Amino acid sequence: MTNAELAILSLVAEKPRHGYEIECVIEERGMREWTEIGFSSIYYLLKKLEKEGLLEGQMEATGRGPARKVYRPTAAGRLALREGVLEALSVSQPCYMPFQLGLANIPGITQEEILSSLHKYQQSLLHRLEHVKTRWESQRPLPYFVDAMFEHSITMIEAERQWIEEFINKVEALEDDQS
Repeated sequence: MTNAELAILSLVAEKPRHGYEIECVIEERGMREWTEIGFSSIYYLLKKLEKEGLLEGQMEATGRGPARKVYRPTAAGRLALREGVLEALSVSQPCYMPFQLGLANIPGITQEEILSSLHKYQQSLLHRLEHVKTRWESQRPLPYFVDAMFEHSITMIEAERQWIEEFINKVEALEDDQS
């Protein structure tokens, strides 16, 4: 099960939801900071999970506007969610990012380009850190598990920010040695 599928399944397991409500919760909780769920993919994932027998959808009046398809987990969906959550909490997964690919190809660019790019990356980390902190503060109080999601994101961004600073220093030292 993908992270996006697990996220959608978990939100529907919290309470029955329609697609737009799922989008609102994803946005409120800042879930796009740690999983790739685009607005348009929500409906695709709901249909996929329904086809796999993990969700069931039913048209319901929502109070305002036209009826919407509201999704609930099936027994198989609850079991799949439980297994997915236990695996996510117990198995460390490698994080493959475009940044890793950039690091692997450093020999093909100049020191000046390396440093310029790394400084931009460092700035983007600072902006991301501020964004996550602002989102977190604006929504408090939150359930402990949502707080934990924000705390983990902030801790990881801060660790990456520290690492990038140290790496920039190493690259600058290499530049000094080559002078």
